[in-house]
Amino acid sequence: MVVILSVVLRFAFDRVTVVTFVLGAILSALAGYVGMMISVKANVRTAQAATSSLRKAMSVAFRGGTVTGMACAGAALLGIAVLYSYFQDPKALIGFGLGASLISLFARVGGGIFTKGADVGADLVGKIEAGIPEDDPRNPAVIADNVGDNVGDCAGMAADLFESYSVTLIATMLLGVSMVGIMNEPFVYPMALGGVAILASIIGSWFVTTNDKTKIRPALNK
Repeated sequence: MVVILSVVLRFAFDRVTVVTFVLGAILSALAGYVGMMISVKANVRTAQAATSSLRKAMSVAFRGGTVTGMACAGAALLGIAVLYSYFQDPKALIGFGLGASLISLFARVGGGIFTKGADVGADLVGKIEAGIPEDDPRNPAVIADNVGDNVGDCAGMAADLFESYSVTLIATMLLGVSMVGIMNEPFVYPMALGGVAILASIIGSWFVTTNDKTKIRPALNK
């Protein structure tokens, strides 16, 4: 779909839009892959850490989610900043947002369809025909269900986060241009806010701690 739409965009717009479109799609797919890889490893390590203490399990789980979130927001902000500094063209940013949205759509929808198909198949065969309980490891369709969950809920969520961050930032920049015209400030100011927000998030993540006697929600409320 990226290749097909690249050809269409080449005739409808220009080469700059095509290049930024492909770049947005690549970064969105990369964000999805990082989210899926981190979530799988973090799940296993969180389960292992939970055998010793709640504090260790909380720390591993939250750090795994923090890595994914920072990677998505950082890649989006970096990509937009590089495109603006190189092309100095609002149309280039539109192509980037379109590419990010395309991959996010396929990751969420495709992963959801896959996991639901596997889930229905596992329930029909496992429960009705074989009499196996739900999510039992003896049912091989459970593995396909887990794969679909990773694609739709982990990779799809990360790509969706990347897409939401990108298009929101681009829309803010374009609205600024429509208000004050083609100037440097409407482009730089939203990116500067995004950078400050990432630094604030890093500082805020240091306060999410707990011990074995307290619950998890108070730690997140900090």
